[in-house]
Amino acid sequence: MSLLTINKLTSSVGAEVVGVDPDRLATDGGLGAAVLDALEDNGVLVFHDLNLSPEAQVAFAERLGQIDRSADGHHPVSGIYPITLDKSKNSAAEYLKATFDWHIDGCTPMGDECPQKATVLSAVQVAATGGETEFANSYAAYETLSDAEQKHYATLRVVHSLEASQRRVYPNPTEDQLSRWKSRATHEHPLVWTHRSGRKSLVLGASADYIVGMDLAEGRALLDELLAHATAPGRVYSHQWSVGDTVIWDNQGVLHRAAPYEPNSPREMLRTTVLGDEPIQ
Repeated sequence: MSLLTINKLTSSVGAEVVGVDPDRLATDGGLGAAVLDALEDNGVLVFHDLNLSPEAQVAFAERLGQIDRSADGHHPVSGIYPITLDKSKNSAAEYLKATFDWHIDGCTPMGDECPQKATVLSAVQVAATGGETEFANSYAAYETLSDAEQKHYATLRVVHSLEASQRRVYPNPTEDQLSRWKSRATHEHPLVWTHRSGRKSLVLGASADYIVGMDLAEGRALLDELLAHATAPGRVYSHQWSVGDTVIWDNQGVLHRAAPYEPNSPREMLRTTVLGDEPIQ
């Protein structure tokens, strides 16, 4: 059985993996399963100075599950999606500014797709200032609530929308922007996600618009309060990127966001997404 050497980065989320290089990624047959087990335990895995080629990144991600190839055309390598504010490299860069807010990927899919299982992200170029990626454990956010809070929040449902996340970036949208945002369907999810494993987590973030059946202002205040609880400084791991780093996270149990950086920054990350098959329920 393949074993990973891991150093915890915080008590809540994140671990550094040592002793793994691209050759081992390509040849160690048990590494995929070991990474998935470590993600379950740690939420985020950091590989310093891995310097993966895009092809090697995709090949490894495929050992974690089926990958998303729907963004083909943004990058020469199928399965790679560039994260950059440079519109010449990503024509959808405008939407990426919403990643400066805490979120879980896949809460507002085009159809009924499940949230992504995991994300693999590698640094090609980094920002001179800012651009760190921060992570918070949404399992721990639930587990540190009182019994009464857990019971009450399990009865609540939240409507998520693309519009909610984009309004944080563009509070005074044009009619064209608003029309494009509203063309994406809204999705209603339970506030508490009961996973197949039996674990429970909070479904929060920028896409969370309002709580069904609750006064709008009161519901949004509660969502803000819970997000602050989930992302309290002691519960966050902030990754300071270096070129060649690769980070993998459990998108089903971890909130994340990018620290803001200059619009003209050369910062470029290459993302590969492992598709999920577990609905929020």
